[in-house]
Amino acid sequence: MTDYKTADTKTLGFIGLGVMGEPICRNLVKKSGKRIVVFDLAAEPLQRLRADGADVAASVADVIKQSDVLFLCLPSAKHVRAVFEGDGILKNVRSGQVVVDLGTSSVSQTRDFAAQLKAKSAAWADAPIARTRQAAQDGTLSVMVGAEPALYAAIEPLIRCFATDVTNCGDVGAGQVTKILNNMVLFETVNALAEAVAVAKHNGVDPKLLLETLSKGSADSFALRNHGMKAIVPGVFPERAFSTEYALKDLSYALELAADAGIKIRGAELIGTVLQEAIDKGSKDNYFPVIAEHIEGA
Repeated sequence: MTDYKTADTKTLGFIGLGVMGEPICRNLVKKSGKRIVVFDLAAEPLQRLRADGADVAASVADVIKQSDVLFLCLPSAKHVRAVFEGDGILKNVRSGQVVVDLGTSSVSQTRDFAAQLKAKSAAWADAPIARTRQAAQDGTLSVMVGAEPALYAAIEPLIRCFATDVTNCGDVGAGQVTKILNNMVLFETVNALAEAVAVAKHNGVDPKLLLETLSKGSADSFALRNHGMKAIVPGVFPERAFSTEYALKDLSYALELAADAGIKIRGAELIGTVLQEAIDKGSKDNYFPVIAEHIEGA
């Protein structure tokens, strides 16, 4: 078992400064006490984080070469693979270096990358994040970690710079499994709320009153109070939020896990159809509860 000593870590790297990555990185800059080196393809978040005290790297390879622990906060498995291959992580990683993937990604790819880094005496931990953009800003995310105990113990203090709930779900890949299933349940719940609102409207019951009343009983949920009350009822489905396209991507990972296990998950398959229909109708980039807009006439 490797002894990871992140207390000795001097520099943290961070790649991926999008809607969630930028505020997460900002919390590391403010709270970790470490030097932070950042990289993104967009200039604006780099400028903002430089103003906050981070150093800006010239490339992916530059971040890897400078950092002891590297955080990734990228949109999908495809983007993670892009920074892993080429002049990226695998080529430039050093013995003892740790990579922490904060995105939701393929379980099989996660375990493959971890094995390749282990062969180079480095480590990969999956630590997908949950909760909202506001939680990322406030440092109150929930993080599901897949890492062996010594690695988890080493990275947990760093993760707590931006999270209030950190769970070791098991060895590498277990964090991704847990987050993927979290999202699967969320998508199915949001679809149920969208259907309930559509039926309520046609039967003379105010959608806001409906969800407020459901929140007092057994149908209450985080999804109801957030996605239902804040998106479906007012009809607010902005871009630059968790999009329908990303929701379908995450759902595909759940369907892949089920297929590999020989398990038929009919509810998840149905949500896949619902999300695809919303994408086909032009809502690819909108916040995924936009599926509510496509129920009538579906």
